[in-house]
Amino acid sequence: MTRDVDLLVLGAGPAGMAAAAEARACGSSVILLDENAAPGGQVHRGIEARTAKDDQDRSGAALVAALRASGAECRFNATLWAVEPNGKVYWSESGAARMAVAGRLLLCAGATERPLPVPGWTLPGVMTVGAAQIALKTAGLVPDGKVWIAGQGPLLWLYATQALAAGGRIAGIVDLSGGVTGAALRWLPGALRAPDYLLKGLRWQATVRRAGVRVTRAKDVRAEGEGRLESIIVDGTPHDADLLLLHDGVVPNTQVTRAIPGLLHDWDEAQSCWRPRLDAWGNTAVEGVMVAGDSGGIGGARAAALSGRLAALYAAQALGRITAAARDAAAAPIRRTYARETAPRAFLDALFPPRPWSAVDDATILCRCEEVTAGRVREAVTLGCLGANQTKAFTRAGMGPCQGRICGPAVHGVIAAARGVSPAEVDPFRTRFPTKPLTLGELAALAR
Repeated sequence: MTRDVDLLVLGAGPAGMAAAAEARACGSSVILLDENAAPGGQVHRGIEARTAKDDQDRSGAALVAALRASGAECRFNATLWAVEPNGKVYWSESGAARMAVAGRLLLCAGATERPLPVPGWTLPGVMTVGAAQIALKTAGLVPDGKVWIAGQGPLLWLYATQALAAGGRIAGIVDLSGGVTGAALRWLPGALRAPDYLLKGLRWQATVRRAGVRVTRAKDVRAEGEGRLESIIVDGTPHDADLLLLHDGVVPNTQVTRAIPGLLHDWDEAQSCWRPRLDAWGNTAVEGVMVAGDSGGIGGARAAALSGRLAALYAAQALGRITAAARDAAAAPIRRTYARETAPRAFLDALFPPRPWSAVDDATILCRCEEVTAGRVREAVTLGCLGANQTKAFTRAGMGPCQGRICGPAVHGVIAAARGVSPAEVDPFRTRFPTKPLTLGELAALAR
């Protein structure tokens, strides 16, 4: 079969941009696909349209500039929906489906927010911190009025800082983390190998407090209102609210990797999520398919870019563009930097463990598309449901428009807790190609 391109990269976030530029430097031909209109991914979204304000912005601008100068074929507003053996990759673009045969496929799909299902989270006026950050970066929308943020994790504090800097107002933050525990402190010495991460987080928190934002550590939050959000209840105390932003960390986006037959995944106990099984270069169990960045395990933007470069080096060597000796020589300093960048990860994972799924009320909706509650999922378990896929037959959970992308971790977690077993023993939702909606018109375009 004739090869159209050496390396096809999915995702123009830090990992994908770095990989494409590195691959081109090695002499590989590259096609890069991304659903968005411009490069950057979530962390560097809209970076070309705004002035860099900090080190993260400057890093993103440098990655975009390197990608633009690399000569990689960048196709934006392009949605990958299928992968077949022998390197066939299908995507839709400008109303038509397209296909290319790649020597190697590198998936850099990034991360998705872990759901934080609380009573009332489906009310209008409740959204995720990640969605609010997208609105801030792309449209300059800032929070105003009685805006509350609830949850835990670095993104919560980063967004609060960015929103305040843009002139937004925040009524309060409900910190649902348990604070620094002994389990987290045991990892602190390793985290100090990259102290700038910890200092940055402390600066974010100090900035928020200096701005007069009320910060409350709590165990429970719920949203209430008739037809839309009107108030939140924090450990039994009501507060007026116009907007509630929720966040409980992020997990790898495995929507595409789960649909590829033979691509193995493992349960990551530290990050409480499923992740593809990868070797040190990003190779999966399927020949020719690689993963880099947060879609292979949460590590942050800088670590993602480094993993993308490593994957590109391996791909270039496997395709005969460079020698193994050249690959290893170029990879050595990248690996040293990668080890330093990921040093704080174990501390952060222990500091911000996800909320226990056993604590979700029976009446709380898990699957928003099909309005399936935690109670219905638990009832299915009592009837013999053992895994997430079976809940589709019992409850239709995961069968709505999002195909389990949002509710997947919640349904999986509630089943494991109800069964009293490790999440590793519970099958997650399986996905099938096409992984994104596809029209007959788009499909017909392949015939042309």
